[in-house]
Amino acid sequence: MASLVNNMEYDIDKLVSEMDFTSNQLQRINQNILLTNHEIEILSRYHIEYQKCKSLKEVIWEIENILEDMDIVDEDLDLISQTISERDYYENTNK
Repeated sequence: MASLVNNMEYDIDKLVSEMDFTSNQLQRINQNILLTNHEIEILSRYHIEYQKCKSLKEVIWEIENILEDMDIVDEDLDLISQTISERDYYENTNK
């Protein structure tokens, strides 16, 4: 099914079929930690043992230690640090 947007034709079925819906799906790591598949992939890339962490704060601490030791800031690692920090705030702050 093609749609016209800003005078450009897009195949909606093709666009939807190319989307990755699983990368942002949350996985329960333990009783206190939920991470997306994408976050797990990046944490694994840097050998961060998120499975041993007891809270999101511990995961953030591990990420920050890696970032401090790097000469260049890795945008993926920095972004998931921010995302996990936000999730920790909304999940664990009394409002």
